[in-house]
Amino acid sequence: MRRIPNLVQVSLPLGLAALFTIGLPAVCAQATGMAPAQVHALPPGPDTEVGITEAYARLVARDAWFWAWPMVNLYNRRLAFQRAPEPGLFGGVIPFAPLNRLSMLSDYIEPGQRWVACPSQDIVYGASILSLDAGPVVIQVPDFGKRLWVYQLTDIRTDSFGRLGAMYGTKPGFYMVVGRDWKGEIPKGIAGVFRASSETAMVIPRVFQEDTPEDKAAIQSMIASIDVYPLTEYDGKMKRHDWRTLRKFPQPSRASDGESRWVRPATFFDQLPTVLAEAPPNPGEQARYAQTLAVIDAASKDPALKKAMIDEAEKADKELVDPLLQFRNWGVRLPYYWTTVNNGARFGTDYFTRTAVARSNIMVNAPNETKYYYQDLDASGARLSGDNAYVITFEKGQLPPTRAFWSLTLYDEHHFFVPNPLNRYSLGTRNKGMKYGSDGSLTLYVQAESPGADKEANWLPAPKGAQFSLMLRNYWPDDGVVQRAWTPPGVVTAK
Repeated sequence: MRRIPNLVQVSLPLGLAALFTIGLPAVCAQATGMAPAQVHALPPGPDTEVGITEAYARLVARDAWFWAWPMVNLYNRRLAFQRAPEPGLFGGVIPFAPLNRLSMLSDYIEPGQRWVACPSQDIVYGASILSLDAGPVVIQVPDFGKRLWVYQLTDIRTDSFGRLGAMYGTKPGFYMVVGRDWKGEIPKGIAGVFRASSETAMVIPRVFQEDTPEDKAAIQSMIASIDVYPLTEYDGKMKRHDWRTLRKFPQPSRASDGESRWVRPATFFDQLPTVLAEAPPNPGEQARYAQTLAVIDAASKDPALKKAMIDEAEKADKELVDPLLQFRNWGVRLPYYWTTVNNGARFGTDYFTRTAVARSNIMVNAPNETKYYYQDLDASGARLSGDNAYVITFEKGQLPPTRAFWSLTLYDEHHFFVPNPLNRYSLGTRNKGMKYGSDGSLTLYVQAESPGADKEANWLPAPKGAQFSLMLRNYWPDDGVVQRAWTPPGVVTAK
């Protein structure tokens, strides 16, 4: 009886036992005269001198277009921010600032913007895109009191890498974000340091605001101390801005009603090597990176191959990525055709969910920060349409379980707000005038026409004759929500 290390004991003929005891690599080495290390040595990636077929190049191009789409998306947003002359508002409505700087809204986001799909009308947004290869940045966190707030720190993959928010008990002060290879001294007064896995990163402050003139005025003194700037400017003193005075930059005319196009087949394979260089492969991604870069290198020397890859990317965009704008095509299935994700902003190697979220509502919070529920269909499985009237009834005690607030938002088929006479795009905690039933239930009316003066406080206007989608957000959900103990009620066609 011989013992094979780390395996169960088995009885083997002497020859086989010897083989396993010595080890196959050693036997091979003895047969060839090579040292064990030489036997195991493998090339680091594909042989770039080998000719490849167009069909193979198309295969790799199609795959790369899908899994790298979110990364190139954020990279091109970085290139856009890079052109900002100073912190301001792009088109007068979107936070827009030079790299390593912040721009902050002073109220809810305007309904006409098209830079980012599925915006929220419950919070005041800020935005900063970081170029950490230029050096660390400082993030200011003011005292928000009991108000809900969270800063999202995301790398180029759209994965969050830091925890700053009310749900984390973050204290007011100064925090640093550094690149993956940064080595240096942390200045006195810095309360915490977050290390990004890529040189491009993003900071998105979100601060809850009630829909009242009083709260819109009260929030200004808090958000005035939200800021992002290079470490070289840090002096231990809170910098303040009146974000209501930002310069407004003109916005070019739009070609469509959908989100601004951030990923383009014609430039994708030229940009991808740069993107991958600043975001080294995660464990298990080395072969994927090497394969993609080898094919891109081959295409750089063969115009016909490059043309085929661009053509394949265009097909992949239409066939693979565009359908993910529709919520019903992805996500964890829930009752009444709702869907959700359980790994938002923590995608890892879940390439499908990462790209689906990036295409439909990029930059989601982590599930313990915000739980999202998506809906394209009514309770019978039919597509939501402004031709119909719907009701959503939360029975007594069945409102979204939250530590902060919840809202139901309506979007058009492109995932943007629908103009309406009430200038109302969501209903939820911030709407203090909603009326409850005598039994304690809450019914929301989702339809194009008014449900009647007595019900308008609970009316979420829909686009007449057009398809639309719904999103329910639960900011700082309680533990039962995170553990999937609660799901939304059905969207029922009104009788």
